[in-house]
Amino acid sequence: MRTFSRGMALAVLVCGSAAYADRNDIRITDLGNPSQFANPSAEPRDRQPSANYNAEANGDFRAFARTFAAVMTSANLMPPETLGHAGFSINAELSVIGLPTPGREDGQVTIPTEGAPTNPLLLPSVHVRKGLPFSFELGARVGWIDRSSMFAATGELKWAVNEGFTWLPDIAVRAHVTRLMGNKDFDLTAAGLDFGVGKQFPLGGMVTLTPYGGLDLTGVAASTETLDFNQNRARDPIVTPPTYPGLDNTGVYQEVKLMENINSRIYGGVRFIGGALQLGAEVSLSNQGAIEVANTQTGATRNRALPAVLSFSTTLGLDF
Repeated sequence: MRTFSRGMALAVLVCGSAAYADRNDIRITDLGNPSQFANPSAEPRDRQPSANYNAEANGDFRAFARTFAAVMTSANLMPPETLGHAGFSINAELSVIGLPTPGREDGQVTIPTEGAPTNPLLLPSVHVRKGLPFSFELGARVGWIDRSSMFAATGELKWAVNEGFTWLPDIAVRAHVTRLMGNKDFDLTAAGLDFGVGKQFPLGGMVTLTPYGGLDLTGVAASTETLDFNQNRARDPIVTPPTYPGLDNTGVYQEVKLMENINSRIYGGVRFIGGALQLGAEVSLSNQGAIEVANTQTGATRNRALPAVLSFSTTLGLDF
């Protein structure tokens, strides 16, 4: 009996943790309902205003998607040179990212979290890279959004156009795709090309120092399914089987398209290698430019400048 009780307690604990939302988890419906009316298919005289209606909700969703994509792609932490066809590297990384001021004005973006978001935001990651022939390199990174149930998973392929020449810098192109995992009610993907340049300097023996920098162009794609903006909706006990009373106060945010939403990120860093030990640090600044925001109530549009995202990242790992 005691064993059974312990088993039940463990089951309750595990099941309960699945429904738990931490302070940095995203509650996307807090951006507001883009649909002006709760029942848009009804006759005009019978239409009721939507709960949580926001005339610029689609613009807020687009601004959030681009900003959070900049957050989860804020680090490179590797110079343009590759590991070589037999090389292998594994690193523990940490990014410290400054979040913008919440709001709808120029330079402001609302991150709709369950609680007050931590600022700066921490993003610890594990980064694995494998060298391939012909100056190619394959990599994967998994990062955890601190104080949340969300992860950012990245796949990357790098090609060093030029590397290892005494009097010339190393130059590389990196293609990467990052997808946010563990989030609910919306999808967020970032993909782009990174152009890097750097130069390795020997300090003696197996010790080297490599400063590097580059430009990363990242497209952002985001979408939602139909969202319920009436979070207090109750089932009707009279109907059998129980169903929701209707689909009023629901809506879908306008899709954010990859090629129409490009963030540009400049970065610079330095990597130190002593034997198999690898240390590095990097500063990154993502520029998101401006977006056009439409007001679904008045039909007016305006340009809204998005804030830059600044981050500082460090890495510690082994290079074989």
